[in-house]
Amino acid sequence: MLAETICSAVSVAGLGIAAVTAYRKRFLAATRIAAYALVPVALVMTGFVEWVSGMVFDPTVWAGFGLLGLSWLLFVTTRAIERRGLPASEESGKRAKKVKGSPAAGAVAPTASAPSLGTTRAGSQTQPAAPAEDFSDIEAILKKHGI
Repeated sequence: MLAETICSAVSVAGLGIAAVTAYRKRFLAATRIAAYALVPVALVMTGFVEWVSGMVFDPTVWAGFGLLGLSWLLFVTTRAIERRGLPASEESGKRAKKVKGSPAAGAVAPTASAPSLGTTRAGSQTQPAAPAEDFSDIEAILKKHGI
């Protein structure tokens, strides 16, 4: 009974605000406010408020929400473990290597993505490129603008 009274009071207050807004010649905003103000009364009249209030104070419903949360947590945990590629057992680890798209199936050497720039000796290392870039065009632009 208290929830219905509160919803009715909220609706009356919203309709009052809509009336003041319409008095100020803002009819579009007043219509929106009136639409929002009618929602609580509509929920009371359909019985939704009574259903929700009965659900909130029922311990069986809260136990159901707890089980839903537990199942969601288990689902998310297993998905995270699956994405990290940590097998749950040795047998599933062997299967993961055969499955296309798993991290172990497409493993390549770390240097495989390095670009090949011709033949180099096995013992020689390439020198890092010295900053010998030509900044003459940038200097010309700066001088043109007086900087």
